[in-house]
This record gives sequence, structure tokens and C-alpha cells, in this order.
Amino acid sequence: MNASDAVAGGNDDLRRRLDWAVKIAREAGEITLRYFGAKIEVERKSDDSPVTVADREAESHLRRRIAEAFPDDGVVGEEWGTAEGSGAYRWILDPIDGTKSFIHGVPLYGTLVGIVYQDRAVAGVARIPALEECVYAAEGMGAWYTRGEMPPQPARVSSCDRLAGSAWVTSEVANFDHVGRRDAFFRLQKAARLVRTWGDAYGYLLVATGRIDFMIDPLMQVWDAAAVAPIIREAGGRFSDWKGVYSFSSGNGLGSNGLLHDEVLAVLAAVLPETAAPEI
Repeated sequence: MNASDAVAGGNDDLRRRLDWAVKIAREAGEITLRYFGAKIEVERKSDDSPVTVADREAESHLRRRIAEAFPDDGVVGEEWGTAEGSGAYRWILDPIDGTKSFIHGVPLYGTLVGIVYQDRAVAGVARIPALEECVYAAEGMGAWYTRGEMPPQPARVSSCDRLAGSAWVTSEVANFDHVGRRDAFFRLQKAARLVRTWGDAYGYLLVATGRIDFMIDPLMQVWDAAAVAPIIREAGGRFSDWKGVYSFSSGNGLGSNGLLHDEVLAVLAAVLPETAAPEI
């Protein structure tokens, strides 16, 4: 069953792109699995983040496949930069979100494919190749979850409405230090029931499927956020930057079940200076 078999509503242009995104995310994920657990060279980019041949090969594949089906669309990718398009749609790609997990043989990395229309994130796919889990969504079409060969099931956020009873995740505690916000981490850790670092794409998949109540990123690039923002919203939750604005380009992010969102924002605002987290 493909994405079009599951979703209803929405426009045909977006539906076709979502269906293609689900397909090529699976293909790119299979490329990463060829290298997963193997000894491969790890390079360092200018920002000291790691990159491997798997990242580059998977993104190259995604770009080729997008060009085959939607040659007028623009593409922005973590590894190969920006290719301008002549239409209103852009694809935002992160072939391996969680490269640090990937290079250590930890299966919690993901392939992210986001679709943007006129600067609004409108659809996305988050696939966890090593676990065969996938969640995808488009505006007006709902959010859907699959695992292995299981038919798509509606993805829904949790019903937890008390911060004291919540479980939340983040990618790295050190990222709070990078923006001078370690105090925010400790306040939320103290206020919640449980915190873990099951982060990157997998953290947002956990929120969208109701297993975790919210996910926080102090540092977030556009290719980290464009896919997950519509997924969280269509799953019944809320995605925003740390000032409560629906954005995939603010440099930070909060994805929640919606019920806890304002309470978490209030904790962040209590220690947030007048200027938000720095642009990256």
C-alpha cells in the first residue's frame, strides 16, 4: 500500500509528491543500510559535524529521483546544498538525521524528506531505516505510521496533559549549552516525569505516534525541521520554534502533543532572553 492509498483529501499535486517522498525515502534508507554497522570513513564538515559516504550517496539518490518526477521543483539538502527550481515547491532533505548514531551502529537514525510550498512546510516523511518504522503526513491528509510490511495506520500524539506526568526527549544535552540554555534543560528535567536522548528524527516519530509527549531541539537546521513540522501537526500535535511560531527555519524547535505545548513554552520563556536562540 502506498501513501495515496491511505490518505484522503488535500490537493493532487501535494498527494503525488507525498507518495513519491515515501517511496524515495525508503530507497534512500536502504542505501544507508548497506553501510550501517560497517567500518567506513568519517569526515568532519566545517561545523565539525560528521559525514560519511552513506550520507552523500543517499542524498544524491534522493535528488536524482526528485528530478525524474518533479524536474521543476527546487531542492535543499544537507550534503549537496541548494538547487533552485522554477515552481513553488521545494524538497528539503536530510539523508541521515542522526549521523552520530549511524556511525556508532545505533539504529535510531532517520531519513527525512520535507516538502515546502511557498515557504511553508506542508508535507514530510521520517523513516527510520534500521527499525523499518516510518511516519509521513501532508496538510489536510493526516499523519500515517508504518512498521515493516504493516499497512499504514493513523499516527496520533499522546493524551498526556500534565508536564509532571510527561516524558520528553532531545537529541543532545550539549546542544542546550551551545545556545547558553542548560538551565532550560534542568528546569524541564525537574518538571517532567522522564527525559531521554532518543532524539533526532526518531524523537519526532515517537511524538507523532504517542509514545513520547514532546521533543525539544535547541539547535535545528531547516533539513531537520521541514519534514517533522507537518508530521507533528497532522498527528494532532503542535510544532513551533521556542517563541511559539510555526516555522522550520527559526534555528530551534519544539514538537509536542499540543496539550503540553504552552506549558513547555512557558518554562522556556522563563529563561529565554529577549533575543531567541541564535540563527544558525
